[in-house]
Amino acid sequence: MNEQSRRHAMRHSFEDRARAKNIPETPQTMHPAYKLAFADEDFLCREDLRPVRLQLELLKPELLMDEEGINSTIVMFGGARIPEPAKKDTARTKTLADLSSYYEEARTFARLMTEASMESGGRENVIVTGGGPGVMEAGNRGAQDAGGRSIGLNIVLPHEQAPNEYVTPELSFNFHYFAIRKMHFLMRAKAITVFPGGFGTLDEMFEALTLIQTKRMAPVPFLLFGKAFWEKIINWDALSEAGTISADDLDLFTFVDTAEEAIAALNA
Repeated sequence: MNEQSRRHAMRHSFEDRARAKNIPETPQTMHPAYKLAFADEDFLCREDLRPVRLQLELLKPELLMDEEGINSTIVMFGGARIPEPAKKDTARTKTLADLSSYYEEARTFARLMTEASMESGGRENVIVTGGGPGVMEAGNRGAQDAGGRSIGLNIVLPHEQAPNEYVTPELSFNFHYFAIRKMHFLMRAKAITVFPGGFGTLDEMFEALTLIQTKRMAPVPFLLFGKAFWEKIINWDALSEAGTISADDLDLFTFVDTAEEAIAALNA
């Protein structure tokens, strides 16, 4: 029994859950209706319980990160398909192979940020990624290179994905709801970095920019790694010239190409 259990006069739910597994088998006790509500997975997955599941997905990582002393984070978004340089020959396109340099930049950036974080106790500016392969793996790997912790926010997808092996186990989380996962990316963010990527990376980037643009989130340093990549796939100036964004909105982010440039921008 944990310390919190001993503080309560009422019997803890852990105890009743254990007792409920050792009751006589009768038609009544074997029926799903008899299961304790909080221990009934089928009940918790019902359509009507979606608000409860949303709350649980918000609450569980929040409590566990508080318990681990995570005060602030550095967010690293980026493509799952970008290989490390040693494996770039396996990339499906030449462009992906060329982008493998950003795996190394992500790894270096995460290592440098984690080294600085550890100098002050390792509670601030902790690296957080989506927990998967590619740039995400590089971020968690760089933190491990420095001997520090990092967070992985995985999500259940049809074709992916176990957490990469570099995520700190006690900071490895899994989500069903994209919306709640995105909240956890940004709730502790002191800076956001975005490396080349696909739909998921674009979605995360534009949602974060929109929150800052609309002042629903405090402005933080927002770094886009790979100026040539981002200017090729998005015509930023055309958005401003069309009036669909203001000219000032182009100041919400900064282009960088290397980990060292990123560190300099954060320290400016």
